[in-house]
This record gives sequence, structure tokens and C-alpha cells, in this order.
Amino acid sequence: METKGLGLSQDLLNSGRIDSIRSRMPEKAAPTKGTDKAKPFSELLEERIQQKPSTESQSLKFSAHAQTRLESRGIDLSAEDLVKLQDAVNKARDKGSKDSLILTDKAAFIVSVKNQTVITAVDRESLKENVFTNIDSTIMI
Repeated sequence: METKGLGLSQDLLNSGRIDSIRSRMPEKAAPTKGTDKAKPFSELLEERIQQKPSTESQSLKFSAHAQTRLESRGIDLSAEDLVKLQDAVNKARDKGSKDSLILTDKAAFIVSVKNQTVITAVDRESLKENVFTNIDSTIMI
């Protein structure tokens, strides 16, 4: 007698051969329906945003090269100067800049906006006839 809709005989089902065929077949992964640790995309995105350090909270760093230039060229920066530089870098970041020239009354600074790092510094007297390359923005403070 055939089983309804399957086309298999009752003898084949009773003999256990179907079970042996099933045991050799790879099992399919059961679809998840939220019972596991899956989270909605919006929740994952929010977690990722909170984990990412804010560039606003990162302080401005000076590369070894920039520190050497500051010392050799006699450029002294006050706490107020550093705040102005940081604000300028934040403005450049907000506009999508990557490498900026920041001009102050004391010096010019090339800054990697993404890395929040001053790459080099040039005093006012040395600015004449200088060419600055590989920058995408200039900020005057």
C-alpha cells in the first residue's frame, strides 16, 4: 500500500530504510525566530555607535616631527592656542577634510584631521614663499 502523496510503499517505511537514508543526509539549520541572541539591526547599530570613540573627545596629538619643529623653530603654544587648534581641527572634520593647513598668528600647522595629529609646524617668518601640498583645506584662526 502506498503512503498518501509520497509514492512510498508501507513496506519501505516499515523496513527502516528511510531512517537510514535520513541519518546520512546533512541536517539543515533550523531557521531562527528571535529565540537566539539575534538583535535587530537598529539595536546593533546603536551599540556600535556607542562603542566608537568620539573624535570630539580625542585630544590633539603632535607627531615626533612636529614636536621637533616646534622646538627648533621656537614656537611656544599656550593652552588657549591648543584649544583654538583643536576647534579648528573639529571644524575641518565636520566639513569632511582629511589634511588641513591651519594658520595662526604664530605659525602654520599641517594636521591629519582623521588622526587628530599635527604633522608639522612652520613659524611665521618661514612661511614666505612656502608651498603646502597634500592638503584639502585651510583654516585661519
